[in-house]
Amino acid sequence: MTANPTPTKPGRLGLIVILGSLTAFAPLSIDMYLPAFPALETHFGASAGAVQGTLAAFFIGLAIGQSVHGPLSDRLGRRLPMVGGILVYVAASIAAIFAPDIETLSVLRFVQALGGCAGIVIARAMVRDLFDERDSARVFSLLMLVMGLAPILAPMLGGQLLAIADWRWIFAALATFGAACLGAVFFALPETLPAEQRQRGGLARILHAYGRLLADPVFMGFSLSSGFLMAGMFAYITGSPFVFITLYGVSPQAYGLLFGLNALGLIATSQINMRLLRHYSGRQILAVVMVAQALAAVALAGVTLVQPAQLVFVLVPLFACIASLGFVSANAAAAAMSRAGANAGIASALIGVLQFGLGALGGAFVGLFDNGTAAPMGFTIAGLSLAGLLAHRLLTGRGTNQTS
Repeated sequence: MTANPTPTKPGRLGLIVILGSLTAFAPLSIDMYLPAFPALETHFGASAGAVQGTLAAFFIGLAIGQSVHGPLSDRLGRRLPMVGGILVYVAASIAAIFAPDIETLSVLRFVQALGGCAGIVIARAMVRDLFDERDSARVFSLLMLVMGLAPILAPMLGGQLLAIADWRWIFAALATFGAACLGAVFFALPETLPAEQRQRGGLARILHAYGRLLADPVFMGFSLSSGFLMAGMFAYITGSPFVFITLYGVSPQAYGLLFGLNALGLIATSQINMRLLRHYSGRQILAVVMVAQALAAVALAGVTLVQPAQLVFVLVPLFACIASLGFVSANAAAAAMSRAGANAGIASALIGVLQFGLGALGGAFVGLFDNGTAAPMGFTIAGLSLAGLLAHRLLTGRGTNQTS
């Protein structure tokens, strides 16, 4: 499939800002309420595991929702499914304010994710509509710049809201963000999939397209290598409130700053990646970074065996693990999407399902092996990093034909 003409510079800038905001649904919805975990435990009289379950429910919703929105966007165009998804997100965010118990909040978080993931999966497909593999990697790096502000600002904003109000205001802020994105999509986001390029088949065609991508070792290699590392980040997201706030006594406000520091590293590497792409292919960069990230993750696991380790010795390898995603996410996504052919929405959905499905497992492992130390988080991240490296080494060198 030939990429559509590249937008003009002003149009491209506006497009990147809007798409970056849409891909920020997940980090904003996850990170803003992390400082509220202790408050949610107190308010609902719930265990730490039950509160972490609301995060797992969100991950599952992201995985399931993308598998629906991706095929819909190939059939109906990009804008209509996106508008519908954002409306669901806003409604669920408002309903969460009135949740009477932790179980209801978990259900609403699931529904919230079902809607919000439309922005994530369709934004990735729109990049594939407009750009080839190398330019896609550059655009994904720019999206990381916009999206990366969310992990910096969200925990800080969540912590500040908790200082002056209760946890309900966090969901009010998320609803407001969703409404703003809805307006931007409705009034300013162009349709990138012309009617003549849309897919006409039914469920059988969709399942066939999923099957071809699942059987493509190169697509799966890049998708899994990124997916396992992203799952490691979700393990960090799930475990870090306990590790930093409970275990090390960090305040919710300081926790937001530490969380933002890691996100700043991710932004920095995504912009370094843009410059490296002038001289190296995304696949060359990815081959080096996968090894470095695995080494940092193993070091993190080793540090968490020392009880109690100094906080700085946990933060340094953790920073390296998270920052490396600025290289991995953009290059792996571009390489995987280059195999999509005419099924960009379905390919984007499958990438997202793998990322957030594995993310749900990563978060669950942290809770399952909870022993009152930082080791479950550290070893989960290390195991997922090694799995990602293995997938990359075994699969990405196989096959040469693009999926169509």
